[in-house]
Amino acid sequence: MKNQEYTFFASISRMKYIARWALMRNSREETLSEHSLEVAMIAHALCTIANIRYGASVDADRAALIGLYHDAAEIITGDMPTPVKYFSEEIRDAYRGVEQAAEERLLGQLPGDLRPVYAAIFHGEDTTEDRHLRRLVKAADKISAYIKCIEEEKAGNTEFRTARETIRAAVRRMEEEDPEVGDFVREFLGAYGKTLDELSG
Repeated sequence: MKNQEYTFFASISRMKYIARWALMRNSREETLSEHSLEVAMIAHALCTIANIRYGASVDADRAALIGLYHDAAEIITGDMPTPVKYFSEEIRDAYRGVEQAAEERLLGQLPGDLRPVYAAIFHGEDTTEDRHLRRLVKAADKISAYIKCIEEEKAGNTEFRTARETIRAAVRRMEEEDPEVGDFVREFLGAYGKTLDELSG
């Protein structure tokens, strides 16, 4: 009997072909794959800070995993530019529906016995801890976008100046709710954009 073939991981591997910041002039293109890895690492760090310094009990490993998959729907939808996605409430709600449909399509590419595990990664659980964890993944997503703005400006590209200001304001609001976000910004963000020699000390 021939085994059934599933396409989930082959589809996920196509994140490396999805370019971000489609409406912006980039000095260096960033792929969805690169962004997802950075979000995973930052989300893990935010959870670690929350647990060690603020007495939280969020699963840093799970946050990293969610970070890796947080934009998986864009394999199907592409990267919707933020000004378009949030142009109006109707467009935002419609796009959310498209994202959910894309996620369900991806989950449908898994064997039935594995699907619930990945559905929990995509959709989350209705617990206080999981809501905190997902806020930190969202903060990591914003921080990663802010880092991209820093790197573009350091490369002499002024195209990202307005985006940098908008994203920084969003990160500041997140700092008010989750102090671990502020800790990461103060202790780690300043090093981004430095040369290799500067980073090596």
